[in-house]
This record gives sequence, structure tokens and C-alpha cells, in this order.
Amino acid sequence: MDSNGPRPGASGANRQRINEMIRVPQILVIAETGENLGVMSTQDALARARSVDLDLVEVQPQAKPPVCRIIDYGKFKYEQRKNASKQQSKPQIKEIRLRPKTGAADVEVKVNKCREILGKDKDKLVLSVVFRGRESAHVGEGEKLMNFVLEQLADVAKIDSPPKLMGKRMICALSPAK
Repeated sequence: MDSNGPRPGASGANRQRINEMIRVPQILVIAETGENLGVMSTQDALARARSVDLDLVEVQPQAKPPVCRIIDYGKFKYEQRKNASKQQSKPQIKEIRLRPKTGAADVEVKVNKCREILGKDKDKLVLSVVFRGRESAHVGEGEKLMNFVLEQLADVAKIDSPPKLMGKRMICALSPAK
């Protein structure tokens, strides 16, 4: 059980009150299983929380009566931080490079990686075919490869900029389909 109260230097504005810090006489209690226990005195709720070795945490202080849950406070704070960092993460731009002579099995692996980036991670993607040496004489092969990959990704990707040749690279920008 965490009954230490707020850390020194922590702002009190965004902290939940826990255990003895809850000073109102009556609260609405939700059990550790999610069951609504109804309105009860703060002392009874605190005794119930202690009996199952958990904390009484105020989750909606502005409600009448305030809503409190019987939960593990450390685990609750961990989940809140995890969700906050997930919401703050902005989409990144990732790059997948191919060569005109990339084998079919390797292209399939790259397509699956593209699907993961666009689908699960919701990041933007730059798909590029790199030409080296005499490969630049066979731009058509790279174009075929790029079109094949774009067809495979049509259901999960939206083309931001069509494929264009820039020096020794053919580049295409993709973003996740809505």
C-alpha cells in the first residue's frame, strides 16, 4: 500500500488523493473488480481497501459524492504514465530502401515491414529504390519494383507524393490510410 502522500516538489493540482488524504465523509466506491459498491463512509471504504492490501484512490473529485476506486496505486500511476507517453508520441518518418535486383522473398519481407510501420505504428514512410553503378541504366526495373510494392500496400497506405527519380534514387512518400 502506498500511503506516503505526495512527493516533495510534486504539484498538488494534478495528483489524486489517496487513503487518508481523502477527507470527505461520504464517497462512491468502486471495488478492485470494477463492481460498484455504492455510497459509503470514507472510513469504511479505507478499511475495505486495507483488508485486500490495496489503496483507496480518488478518481473523480468533482463528482457529488466523489468517486473512489480500490486499486494498486503504483500500478495505476504506471498505467497513467504509459498512456500519457503513448498519446504524446508523434508519427515519425521511416525509410525502407530497396535495390532493383532485390529478390522476391526479400521484397516480401520489406512489404511486411512497411505494413507494420503504416498499420501498427501509424508512422509515415519513405519508400526508396537506390540505383548503384550500372543499375541506373535500368530505371525501368526499379519503377516496376516500386509499382509492385505500392500495389501491395494499397490497402494500408495513401500516397503523399508519387514515385519520382532524384539522382540515383526513386523516392515515394506514404502515410497510413485513414
